Amino acid sequence: MGEPRDEFAGAGALARRALVREVEAEGELADPAWRAAFEEVPRHLFVPYYYVPGPGGYERLWSGDPDAGRRERWLRGAYEDTAIATRVRDGELVSSASQPSLMALMLRALDVRDGDDVLEIGAGTGYHAALLCHRLGDRHVTTVDLDEEIAESARTHLAAAGHRPAVLAADGARGCPEHAPYDRIVATCEVPSVPYPWLAQCRPDALVLAPLSTGLVLLRVSDGTHAEGRFLATSAYFVALRGAAARVSGRGPAGDQGFRFLWGLAGEVLDRREALSLWLREGRPERERFGVTVSGDRQWAWLDDPGGPYAWPLPEA
Repeated sequence: MGEPRDEFAGAGALARRALVREVEAEGELADPAWRAAFEEVPRHLFVPYYYVPGPGGYERLWSGDPDAGRRERWLRGAYEDTAIATRVRDGELVSSASQPSLMALMLRALDVRDGDDVLEIGAGTGYHAALLCHRLGDRHVTTVDLDEEIAESARTHLAAAGHRPAVLAADGARGCPEHAPYDRIVATCEVPSVPYPWLAQCRPDALVLAPLSTGLVLLRVSDGTHAEGRFLATSAYFVALRGAAARVSGRGPAGDQGFRFLWGLAGEVLDRREALSLWLREGRPERERFGVTVSGDRQWAWLDDPGGPYAWPLPEA
């Protein structure tokens, strides 16, 4: 027997084309290969239900709702350019599907090439892995998640969309040595520092893209113990590695996202007043001026220059 018929296939295809136009208007999807992936991978198969905030808490929308109007709301929401809450426990958000335009930005930054092997940390719904599979082929994609339930759900969604990459329930901080080495590693969950096993599982000249503080750092790996790179310009808010609560507010200390980003990097070393003084003195620096260096068993964040006066050790990985 084949896969079950997708009753939303036609409406989903129309909604995807509209989403692609919206993401393109934001300057993403210039690469035809990624444009095709976003046009052809059915996002609604990866979010058969999700939650929307309401006055009394979260409301659940799902594909099998007997009410036609609510089914239409579900499908429409599946293709909006927003993050989607996919798991709520005890009234708290614990997992979400990332905003498609942010996914497109991350995939562009990852700069994959034909034949690259990619490790994704944080399987989520499986949608991000499906985009990678569309671009590279299933055998070049591995995705891991600490939560067995999430990994199994991602595996089911991927199969429904016709993809069967390696999906493992494992501690993402340890990477996935059984499928190494990798040309690219991308994390879809926030990390406090760069796990050293990731670098050890990379080929020379690999790229690692990970959310750190409220930004996205892109590291070039020179060997298994050394990597360095800068942050992308965009802000980014993800659920933390190991399923801790997401940092969802866009307002940081002093009411500015830029300051919050700096404090997220330097808060282990500087108190709030010191960090704010530095941030103002340096002209409210944008994220692109910051970077991270990993060298042996040390790693640190820095402003402008890895060896300059403004550098802060990151927490133990």
